[in-house]
Amino acid sequence: MNRTALALGVLGLMALAGPAEATAAERQPTAAPPTAVQRLLQCRELGSAEQRLACFDRESSVVANDLSRRELVVIDRGQVASTRRTLFGLTLPRLDILGDNTQDEVRQIESTIAAAGHNREGSWLFALADGSRWSQTDSTVLDLAPRRGEKVTVRRAALGSYVLIVPGQSPMKVKRVQ
Repeated sequence: MNRTALALGVLGLMALAGPAEATAAERQPTAAPPTAVQRLLQCRELGSAEQRLACFDRESSVVANDLSRRELVVIDRGQVASTRRTLFGLTLPRLDILGDNTQDEVRQIESTIAAAGHNREGSWLFALADGSRWSQTDSTVLDLAPRRGEKVTVRRAALGSYVLIVPGQSPMKVKRVQ
């Protein structure tokens, strides 16, 4: 079999397989609420007001108890966004609790330098005011040493990399180390 025939065969198989990119709905199935919440919501379906109220009282007590024991945790979109910002740059397993909505994805953070210095190899290390720590991964030379309190931006770059930008200086590739 020649290369052309092999290439056409592979392309044919790929076409039969369908698109490789799954839609957002396919990537993230709708998660069912926890059992305690499902049972509370089922109370709405009871026809009698007396039965419905008794059910709500009983099941809301279960939910309140689960919340107080931290067996059930409720977070809002603001908390999700804040957590995503805190985790920006870290390599973590996929956390379904944070959702898979790419429009909410953090693409950059802005902070100030809490400390900056060099490691043994001479690369820059940055501690930012938000608590994150970043290490230089390229050979970019800064004209001026970054100063405490100076504003910086860290943004996503190509192929899963990150770039730290100190205003007025060349951007440098970095990785999050803490």
